[in-house]
Amino acid sequence: MTMNPELAKLGRSLLVPSVQELSKKPLKEVPPRYIRTDEDPPFPSHPNPLPQVPVIDMHKLFSREELERLHHACKEWGFFQVLLLINHEVSTSLVEKVKMEVQEFFKLPMEEKKKLWQKPDEIEGFGQAFVVSEEQKLNWGDMFYMITLPTYLRKPHLFPNLPSTLRETLEVYSGELKHLAMKLLEHMGKALGMDPNDMRVLFEEGLQAMRMNYYPPCPQPEVAIGLSAHSDPVGLTILLQINEMEGLQVKKSGVWVPIRPLENAFVVNIGDIMEIVSNGVYPSIEHRATVNSVKERLSIALLTTSKVSTPASFMESRMWIT
Repeated sequence: MTMNPELAKLGRSLLVPSVQELSKKPLKEVPPRYIRTDEDPPFPSHPNPLPQVPVIDMHKLFSREELERLHHACKEWGFFQVLLLINHEVSTSLVEKVKMEVQEFFKLPMEEKKKLWQKPDEIEGFGQAFVVSEEQKLNWGDMFYMITLPTYLRKPHLFPNLPSTLRETLEVYSGELKHLAMKLLEHMGKALGMDPNDMRVLFEEGLQAMRMNYYPPCPQPEVAIGLSAHSDPVGLTILLQINEMEGLQVKKSGVWVPIRPLENAFVVNIGDIMEIVSNGVYPSIEHRATVNSVKERLSIALLTTSKVSTPASFMESRMWIT
């Protein structure tokens, strides 16, 4: 199936300065444009211990009990951490290479990064997403975003011009994460009582995008935000935490709950498209990234979405899911 490249333009964004470069200055206060009074406080106090995001064991998902745990996590949270069977789903060595290469990528000199910067009115490349005016408040973080699959939608000035070792590593990682995403989607389809082939029809030839995030130390983390509260306009997002710093929060019953990343695990969340496919059974939940004053935080997210053109008859057939 062919996909219209025009339909793959997932938004546009104005060019903004690099926060990583800004953070290298001896700042004592956050510049006004980064003060986020429009967001909930990043570190609200809680009188009681907060619940934790469910953890799913990928190796046990063929059991009815673990499948029900997955179903419950998707229904009640829209988020979960998935433990991997080491060297089976995604190899340990590949994950470690990704972590190392992403950290080195953000250490590139600014002259090299500029070659990969967003072009005017585009979202792919270095920068921030969905900045639509010069007055808009900004996030305390840089991102590098690009479409990875299908390969013919890759921007010729981005993926081919990445450092060779990073490019080779991400090529493998993209394929491995597509396989992992499809396995998770098929398990979700089974838990929803869908036809076993439905998820493949929807997502097998869909679009995959990659977003690398860098949140530098912030002099006033209590007034800034790394990534604004949002839900993902995709089917499924799989996030790998690059270093040990926390920062991801998910909104559960009106409360922002921090996610403490586990070793050998990915954080997975339901996107808007999956909420539609499940007829609202699996909600696409708001989440955000906070920052700290001590150390940078890095992550890489793989976003999987459906085919751009999905038969109306298929979507109508999903309306029975409850």
